[in-house]
Amino acid sequence: MDAGVLVVFALLIVGSRQFEYKHHNNEELLQILQNVNAECPNITRIYTLSETSVLGVPLYVIEFSTKPGHHELLKPEFKYIANMHGNEVLGRELLLKLADYLCEEYRLGNPNIRALIEQTRIHLMPSMNPDGWQLATDTGGLDYLIGRTNNNSVDLNRNFPDLDRIMFTNEQNHIDHNNHILQQVDRLNEPLQPETKAVIRLIMQVPFVLSANLHGGDLVANYPYDESRSGNQKNEYSTAPDDATFRYLALAYSTAHADMASPTRRGCGDIDSSKFGKQGGITNGAKWYSLRGGMQDFNYLSSNDFELTLELGCEKYPAANVLETEWERNRDALVNYMWQSHIGIKGIVYNSITKQGISNAIIHVKNITDGVGKDIQHDIMSVYNGDYFRLLIPGHYKVTAYKDGYLPHTRLVTVINKPFSAAQRVDFALKPISVPYVDIHPSTFNERSKFQEQYGNNLQQWVNWDRRQDQLAED
Repeated sequence: MDAGVLVVFALLIVGSRQFEYKHHNNEELLQILQNVNAECPNITRIYTLSETSVLGVPLYVIEFSTKPGHHELLKPEFKYIANMHGNEVLGRELLLKLADYLCEEYRLGNPNIRALIEQTRIHLMPSMNPDGWQLATDTGGLDYLIGRTNNNSVDLNRNFPDLDRIMFTNEQNHIDHNNHILQQVDRLNEPLQPETKAVIRLIMQVPFVLSANLHGGDLVANYPYDESRSGNQKNEYSTAPDDATFRYLALAYSTAHADMASPTRRGCGDIDSSKFGKQGGITNGAKWYSLRGGMQDFNYLSSNDFELTLELGCEKYPAANVLETEWERNRDALVNYMWQSHIGIKGIVYNSITKQGISNAIIHVKNITDGVGKDIQHDIMSVYNGDYFRLLIPGHYKVTAYKDGYLPHTRLVTVINKPFSAAQRVDFALKPISVPYVDIHPSTFNERSKFQEQYGNNLQQWVNWDRRQDQLAED
């Protein structure tokens, strides 16, 4: 038998293991992931989080990448997490099917899927709450609440540190600290559950760029902030600094879904839900209802990650016979949303003398599209070997990279966002402050020298100085 026949024969054997549309139990969940890993060993890896569920069930993740297990320079990290509420099960089954689909389409040579996996490191976590899933399933899956919480009766989507309140306090007090604010937590409202701890560690260890958590009970793409500034429980739009980008991301999912964005579709029962289709299938979280301690806002305020909450349907525990239809309704949206981790710009921040990458450099963006100039008060940081990813909608921007001990570097950028393509690359070479500034800006060297004498290498003072120079130039 020649090599070509062997390849065809192998593909036929693999293809015979058809994905079954059903509600997979916790043991079957792992088996599906193992099957995918066996079929696509070169682009997948299965790993477990640092903690198990309360009842000891491992929290599994499958990764898709051309180099599984490693962060690759200039390759954004993406994640989906489902089944956070144990009785909201559609997302769990969609992620199992998505894993199967990515593997199959990659092997078949689908150019869109091959490009996505070659340019993105993807993490899929089908179940954050396997204990709740088990309880919901054992009791028939019909109750609106049974199985929602974990086995300690804690709602995991209220169990994350409340970073919104810290952010809002910083705003009120004019404290210029708008990102990575987990370090400002000095107390918790309640103990962190093991499932929450595990996901927090994942968020802190992997430099995610974009993510979504998959829920059920309505049909809408929900974006930050989830918590209101005033404490009002409903009807208060809570604007995040990246509000325009979050709306863009939410629409990327809703408009690729079968009918999430349809203005004529029916809602799921309440007044707010009936409006979602007319809003393009998207909603600001706090405008819908205020939520404290949620995972969505925690991602945005503790890391570089932009996260949405995707409500996938009115039925929390849909019947098995509709799962295939639901996959078809969500497939294109799930793939399209992953591609959004490539919008905006990416690049490397590096030492202009040694050419070495600089991690933990701040990337600050000013939107100058309308000619006025408005700072986006949410900075992100460079990560391993100095690479960074800044999600942005099309427009014109002034982007500055800076870090204590270096002179800031500003570049003007026009963002286009070509569909299904890698982000535009914009690198930043930072010159150590110890190198005479006169070499690059002799006209302002004397003023810079006096300023450095007074403030030394104080990071924030240098940033404020540069911003004042920008303002003078604009005036």
